Amino acid sequence: MEKSEAHTVAVGSPCAACKILRRRCRENCELGPYFPPTEPLKFTIAHRVFGASNIIKLLQNLPKSQRADAVNSMVYEASARIRDPIYGCAGSVFQLQKQINDLQGELAKAQAEVLKMQCQQANLMTLICKELAQMPQPPMYDHQPLNQNYNIASPQSYQSYSYLFEEGNILEPLWT
Repeated sequence: MEKSEAHTVAVGSPCAACKILRRRCRENCELGPYFPPTEPLKFTIAHRVFGASNIIKLLQNLPKSQRADAVNSMVYEASARIRDPIYGCAGSVFQLQKQINDLQGELAKAQAEVLKMQCQQANLMTLICKELAQMPQPPMYDHQPLNQNYNIASPQSYQSYSYLFEEGNILEPLWT
């Protein structure tokens, strides 16, 4: 769209503020740049809470560079006031601060639980190390058959299973 077409469309249709207020939109309408005809809800919300004359007065007292931000702030505050007539934006801020405080409390509890578990783990490791230090060392293998109390076969008993490793049997050799 070229500039001339955009200007023609803007001049041809009234801004959202003038349309809602049912007045003729002038070429130099002070509300037109901030409440375009495509966003009537934006003006409706701000008008409902602040009123058109207060919006106009506020915008006239501000430099042009700050007016768009002021309109966005008014619309935000107005929608918050509609949702929460008593506290408005402050109610949202208080609610978010409460959530932050609650989450910080939960985080502190979780960190304390982690610390408790780390202490328990350290105590358990200390206890295990003490128990291991008190246990007698196992005897070194001295090439004698093991005692039958251990239920482990002696090297001589493995000779009776040598057929398992012969070629053609199910089991293959463990090494080549």
